[in-house]
Amino acid sequence: MQAILGVFFHFIGGFASGSFYIPFKKVKYWAWESYWIVGGFFSWLIVPFLAAWITVPDFLSIIGSTDGLTLFWTYFMGVLWGIGGLTFGLAMRYLGLSLGMSVALGYTSAFGSLIPPIYRDLAGSTGPDAVTFSGMLQSTSGQLVLAGVLVCLAGIAICGKAGMMKENELPEEKKKESIQEFNLRKGLIVATISGILSACFNFGIEAGKPMAEIAVQQGSNPLFQNNVIFVVLLWGGLTTNLLWCLLLNVRNKTFGDYTNKSTPLASNYFFAAIAGTTWFLQFFFYGMGESKLGNGASSWILHMAFIIMVSSLWGITLREWKGVSKKTFGTIILGILTIMASVLLVGYGNSLSN
Repeated sequence: MQAILGVFFHFIGGFASGSFYIPFKKVKYWAWESYWIVGGFFSWLIVPFLAAWITVPDFLSIIGSTDGLTLFWTYFMGVLWGIGGLTFGLAMRYLGLSLGMSVALGYTSAFGSLIPPIYRDLAGSTGPDAVTFSGMLQSTSGQLVLAGVLVCLAGIAICGKAGMMKENELPEEKKKESIQEFNLRKGLIVATISGILSACFNFGIEAGKPMAEIAVQQGSNPLFQNNVIFVVLLWGGLTTNLLWCLLLNVRNKTFGDYTNKSTPLASNYFFAAIAGTTWFLQFFFYGMGESKLGNGASSWILHMAFIIMVSSLWGITLREWKGVSKKTFGTIILGILTIMASVLLVGYGNSLSN
């Protein structure tokens, strides 16, 4: 029953993440940087604070009593993840939901699984629970994870091929009917950067675990223990995104968006807030799912699988592949299914090691 609940919570989190960009499409006459940072204040500051305040008693005291090194690494992983989150938004902007999320999250799954064991080899970690890259090569679970990573990279290549086929088949106006700024080259570059750095969110959760442990010791429901970590981790994400969006506001002279009465201000703020709140809900439910499954690595992989599935369905529903040939449409479906298969393979391999 605990496992079923865990999977259910991950599905809700995946649905939230796969759907959060939809409300942004309702924002009218604002530059990307303007609606992205308005949504970001809800994603990374307001809603995480409210969630922790409701679910983790005295969470600010827990943060205040945590040692500086733990806070630094949690925050710093958030900064790196913030760069990934920033480029993630650009990937959606240039590639759309189905292709953008598939490529970016495929990289996130692969690097989220490979970076920690490689680091442990380089750092000489020898603890009983330390999974190293060399150890993975010698175990069935590790070999399954590595096989899953290779399948994932193959899936990314197939999705990239589908994107090139789409670009070659459709005239410019058709490509931009559903994705106004479609640009395959830019999109693949930012999706790659996003996918690699977005894996830092999982590392940030691990860095902040001492705060979650204190919360449980003080009587917090274990279901919500990660909410205190998210407060610090997302401060890092807010820092990166705020600086970049303000820079774009200056460069593009778009500061006037926030008060421009010729745009539907109330509606724009509302939909940006909904998008930001929906985004945070992915990790609210992710934390609940992880607490039930008790398997951080596989929880992360399962989370990725649900996001890819949901975002792909949204992309198809929003007709991002309208007008392409059956061969091209079949290619993107094959790429998505390949990435999902790789994610599940990596998750199964991780589960064997726990």
